Amino acid sequence: MKIHIVVVGKPKLAYAKQGFAEYLSRLQRLHTVRVTHIADKHAYNSGEILAVTHGSVRIVLEIEGKQYDSEALAKFLKHREIDSKEISILIGGPEGLPADVRNQANYLWSLGKHTLPHDLAMVVTLEALYRTSTINAGLPYHK
Repeated sequence: MKIHIVVVGKPKLAYAKQGFAEYLSRLQRLHTVRVTHIADKHAYNSGEILAVTHGSVRIVLEIEGKQYDSEALAKFLKHREIDSKEISILIGGPEGLPADVRNQANYLWSLGKHTLPHDLAMVVTLEALYRTSTINAGLPYHK
């Protein structure tokens, strides 16, 4: 599966930089993954965000989105792999994403009802993607 991570900003805190790099590296062992960082000052330029995700299945992180446990997320992503050549996971900045980006999402995914700091949300998202990938690959990480 090809995964495109589109994230507003970059991790700023040391733990987040390290965690982002670690889970990205792990995920790249299982999938073709590319990352596009959108500068904070361009975060509300929906045209740029929509352009870089054109043709892929857009999954937007959104507090009002659907919540999944690990196994359900693995199954959901496995079905998206069948549906599309590439999935794009869109992670907004501290203020979220523009309404028209959310409206053009194929799916909304919520990490939970709690609010996470932006840096932590990036790491949690990559860890969740790695975890679900190991489930789908039959690897022991999940247990």
